[in-house]
Amino acid sequence: MSKTKLLMVGNGMAGVRTIEEILDRDPDRFDITIIGKEPYPNYNRIMLSNILQNKMTVEETIMNPYEWYEARHIRLITGDKVVKIDREAQQVETEQGQVVDYDQMIIATGSDAFILPIDGSRLEGVVGFRTIDDTEKMLEVAKTKKKAIVIGGGLLGLECARGLVEQGMDVTVVHLAEWLMEVQLDRRAGELLKKDLEKQGLRFELQANTQEIIGDKQVEGIRLSDGRVLDADMVVMAVGIRPVTKEARAAGLDIGRGIIVDDFMQTSDPKIYAVGECAEHRSKVYGLVAPLYEQGKVLADHITGRPTEGYQGSTTFTSLKVSGCDLFSAGRITENDDIRGIEMFNGIDNIYKKVFVQDHAIVGAVLYGDTEEGNRFYNMMKKGETIDDYTLVSILHKAGEVDAMNVAEMDDDETICGCNGVSKGKIVSAIQEQGLTSVAEVTSVTKAGNSCGKCKGQIAELLEHTLGDGFVANAPTGICACTDLSRDQIVTQIRAKGLKTSKEVRHVLDFKNKGGCPKCRPALNYYLNMVYPTEHEDEKASRFANERYHANIQKDGTFSVIPQMRGGVTDADQLIRLGEVAKQYDVPLVKVTGSQRIGLYGVNKEDLPAVWEALGMRSASAYAKKTRSVKSCVGKEFCRFGTQYTTRLGIRLEATFEYIDTPHKFKMGVSGCPRSCVESGVKDFGVIGVENGFQIYVGGNGGTTVEVAEHLTTVPTEDDVIKLCGAYMQYYRETANYAERTAPWLRRLGFDQVKAVVLDPEKQQELYDRIMIAKAAVEQEPWHDIVKNERKQKIFEVEKV
Repeated sequence: MSKTKLLMVGNGMAGVRTIEEILDRDPDRFDITIIGKEPYPNYNRIMLSNILQNKMTVEETIMNPYEWYEARHIRLITGDKVVKIDREAQQVETEQGQVVDYDQMIIATGSDAFILPIDGSRLEGVVGFRTIDDTEKMLEVAKTKKKAIVIGGGLLGLECARGLVEQGMDVTVVHLAEWLMEVQLDRRAGELLKKDLEKQGLRFELQANTQEIIGDKQVEGIRLSDGRVLDADMVVMAVGIRPVTKEARAAGLDIGRGIIVDDFMQTSDPKIYAVGECAEHRSKVYGLVAPLYEQGKVLADHITGRPTEGYQGSTTFTSLKVSGCDLFSAGRITENDDIRGIEMFNGIDNIYKKVFVQDHAIVGAVLYGDTEEGNRFYNMMKKGETIDDYTLVSILHKAGEVDAMNVAEMDDDETICGCNGVSKGKIVSAIQEQGLTSVAEVTSVTKAGNSCGKCKGQIAELLEHTLGDGFVANAPTGICACTDLSRDQIVTQIRAKGLKTSKEVRHVLDFKNKGGCPKCRPALNYYLNMVYPTEHEDEKASRFANERYHANIQKDGTFSVIPQMRGGVTDADQLIRLGEVAKQYDVPLVKVTGSQRIGLYGVNKEDLPAVWEALGMRSASAYAKKTRSVKSCVGKEFCRFGTQYTTRLGIRLEATFEYIDTPHKFKMGVSGCPRSCVESGVKDFGVIGVENGFQIYVGGNGGTTVEVAEHLTTVPTEDDVIKLCGAYMQYYRETANYAERTAPWLRRLGFDQVKAVVLDPEKQQELYDRIMIAKAAVEQEPWHDIVKNERKQKIFEVEKV
């Protein structure tokens, strides 16, 4: 029996969670295709502000990596947008001309950031705050510019503004209302929030209406309605969102503010559903994650034939992800003839609590400074519990109580994770039935804590209450949720037990998930390659996509081709070939890279083998956790300040250590004099030529957090540099955690410890000998083999629809 073709239009949090719910109920029912306009797998949009605040990386926001889709046989199309829905033919057409059929379709196109329709809104430097690309634009501007204005003092605007302060910018928030977050907070809470944020460096213009954005091509400032001008290098619009309904409207579906759906998330076409921020249910559009996930569960029940009462709407809550500002808001927070408030303010500690009551039941709550009781109030609201049994003197504590209700006293049906709708009972059952012992494991199994993360403290309390002495809050965590074993414990067991494959490691060491996860699979493959360089057969399926394709995936789904140019040296023949290939394959960008190479950007996946064959050049490892390029200046050969032949040494270093796997990328630089034109002082291994030899620097890197390398030693000859580099790299390979750069590794082990090991003559020789064994075993330049092997070219084929 053929499967039903299910098409998901949208690859965001609501859509992918709905697919997860469907697969949980009936994994074999549908042949699933997902189309997303962004060039990424599903990521946690809630955590974008954490990237700005230097708390997370882009990679850490990914909720469903590419491997997740592959493992579930989901066809994923990224970097492409549905532009036409043909309901009669039951197919959609994308911007890039792909046509996809469906039997049933779910629209989860979400929302776009609302950009104020004022003069100047299209200037360079005006951005929304909605996507990874928006976030990366802001980070890029923050590197060179200083003044930012955020228009909008709501939740998103404040998180963004605080992040830009963290990036070193001078930030002013311009807000139309009398106080911040006026939809979620009352006046007093809004004023407390403003004072705390001002202490953190933010400035505010309240009751301020932006009339115009000023500038020629680039933003220079804004003009307010009172005539004042505020200077700015960047303007961030955080004034709301607008449901994406254009294609649904053109297809003739019923549209209000969003795509109108019934209680089963079904649109006016019974074959089409809508879920998330683009859907309008009972005249309401939701923009918070908890109701969107509730909608996904109902839709999954209905589409798989399970009984469901349907979606009845949601009670929503809000919390702010800014350190030093704890707030919680839920429900209706405006007093009137029917709704009255019970208020407590502690002016000494700046703690404010107010609950809103109608007919003896809580209908809303605002907490600032102490939010521990937020979940309790939220659960009382959801259950319609009256306040009759509570004393009102200390904000709804039962008579005789001193502290807030702890998790032990909560009923099993009370919600712990509001974002994902996970109850105390579900978490306790998972802990007891599946032997969970850490917050990470609970999150992996139940999804509690997987969105905003505010409930992780209560999850830890539940673990402690459920397990008693079996839970140690500060116990070292494992390399992933599949195991409690640390990196050192795993490597020790690999050596001691002679484990030779990742599968063997997971079974013998009793991983909870015997199939592994996207975090442990590449890590185990690396550790096995490191321990058994000549015996372990590389598990290519465990590698990240860039390493499987031997190319970097770009934001639009195309790839970059970076040929090797050791020492940044090329010749006329190579340049001619690069130009000819770029013309032949209509390459949109040919660029000199920051690593002294020439890259072809925008190459289609299916063209990669042919492009490499036409080039006839070796690949640089510009895409992998390996030895990267070795930058070098012209040195003594041409420069009048040069003291050493640095180009020659750079070429030797790259040739000696190329293609060797490392825990993370490993960059090197060789400068001919202390002027250090190639920035050797911010490289993992930096060399600076001086009159009496070569100064060696280690543990540096550029990036969002610049790390200055430390001076290790000075050696007299090129051979000494090569040997010391090999010893240092091998010690890093043998002792670092997978995905750990040399800077944090050096801090963790201690500079003096590393120095003592790699400068000890006997240990240095042993380490160098081991890395030479690894070099001899490593797979050489991959494309030379791929272009001659049709079987290996299969992964580059693209299905034509």
